[in-house]
Amino acid sequence: MPENPRSSPTSFAAVAEAATALGLAVRGAYHPDPADELLAPLSRAAGTLVLLGFTGGMQWDAFASSAEARDGQADPLDRWSRRLIDGLARDYGATAAYPSGQPRVPFQRIAARCEPVAPSPLGLLIHPVFGLWHAYRGLLLFVERIELPPPLAGASPCAACAARPCIGACPVDAFRDGRYDLDACIRHVESAAGGECRESGCRARRACPVGAGYRYGEPQARFHMNAFRRSVAR
Repeated sequence: MPENPRSSPTSFAAVAEAATALGLAVRGAYHPDPADELLAPLSRAAGTLVLLGFTGGMQWDAFASSAEARDGQADPLDRWSRRLIDGLARDYGATAAYPSGQPRVPFQRIAARCEPVAPSPLGLLIHPVFGLWHAYRGLLLFVERIELPPPLAGASPCAACAARPCIGACPVDAFRDGRYDLDACIRHVESAAGGECRESGCRARRACPVGAGYRYGEPQARFHMNAFRRSVAR
C-alpha cells in the first residue's frame, strides 16, 4: 500500500496488486463520463471506476481464514469485503461502494461496462472464462483518470448454446420460460430431496459447462446457499 496515495499519480497496476494481496480480484475498470447515469446514486464525479470481486474459488481462502468468517456474526462476507475495500479506498483516496450498500448502485450494469459479461438463462451474469462462477464485492471510484489496460472482449457463451443444460438440470423447472420461480426453488432446497443443492450448490448453475474449472468448492457453495436461504427467510 502506498504511504501517501496523493504524492504520485495512481497506477492501475498498483491498485490491482494491492487488491490481489488482500484476496480480491480486479474485475475490470472504465472511465465514466461526467453524466454517467450508473453512478448518479453516488452523487460524485469520477474519472475512473475499478470493480472488485471474486473469480471462482481463488479468493475464497482469504475470506475463509478471516476473523469475520469465524466470529459467528451476521453477514461475514459483506463485512470482510467492506473492511478490505474501505481500506483500499483510504489508501488511494478513492470512494467505495457495495452491492448491498446504500445508496443502491446498479452493479450488474456497471459490470457490463467493465468486462465481457452478459445475462444467462439463470439470471446470473455469465463470463466467457469464469462462466457463472464469479461475484462482485465492491468498487472504487477515483477522481483522477487512471491509465487502464485495453478492455477484455468476448461474446456471451449462451448465444451459441442451443442445449441449455442449465435449464434442464433444475429438478423443479424453476427457470423455464425465462422466469425464475423462487417459491419452487426454495421449497426444493429446504426439502429432503434438496440436499445436493444445499451442500454442493444450485444444480442448474453447476450444469453450465462454461468455466467448469472455476466452480465453487463445497464449502464456498454451501456458504452461498445458506446465505440465499437466510435472505429468502428474511
